[in-house]
Amino acid sequence: MITYIALLRSINVGGRTVTMERLRGLFTELGLEGVRSYIQTGNVFFTAEEHPAGSPERAALTRRIEAHLAESLGYPVPVMLRTVEEIEAVLAAEPFKDVEVTPDLRLTLNFLSEPLPADFALPHTSPKGDYEVLGADPGTAYVVIHLQNGKWKSTGNLFGPSFQGSATSRFLHTTAKIVAAARKA
Repeated sequence: MITYIALLRSINVGGRTVTMERLRGLFTELGLEGVRSYIQTGNVFFTAEEHPAGSPERAALTRRIEAHLAESLGYPVPVMLRTVEEIEAVLAAEPFKDVEVTPDLRLTLNFLSEPLPADFALPHTSPKGDYEVLGADPGTAYVVIHLQNGKWKSTGNLFGPSFQGSATSRFLHTTAKIVAAARKA
């Protein structure tokens, strides 16, 4: 058994609200064990049999969770399923180590349902200059958000029209807190 972190997209944004108690209940209904959640943005921890990233078994577990959430909540909820160790490895790689942090920057990890397309050249700066995709591994893109007038203006697909997958972002500092919370018994 291993601890998974389900990073959910579209939870408690855009008028779609669900309590964490309800969300934990939905995961428990699937027979998952040790279900816990962290903050209101859709971070759910549970234990289950370990399946390697990219394996058919992990994909099936992800689809099972997504189908149950969609049926229960009435809207699709993309799920990016990672182990604690996988996210720790992303953090340990320090993908933003060369970025000079200023008050107008936000460092985000965008967890992907599939790798970025081969035709998406990295690094990539948006035409408006409001974000930069510095790099990526098969499951995560490293994105710097440039606030404009103190606001995050970037919305939609940051990875171009050939990216057909889903993504959910977490601030770098929040991701570290998510991992720490998942490690607690």
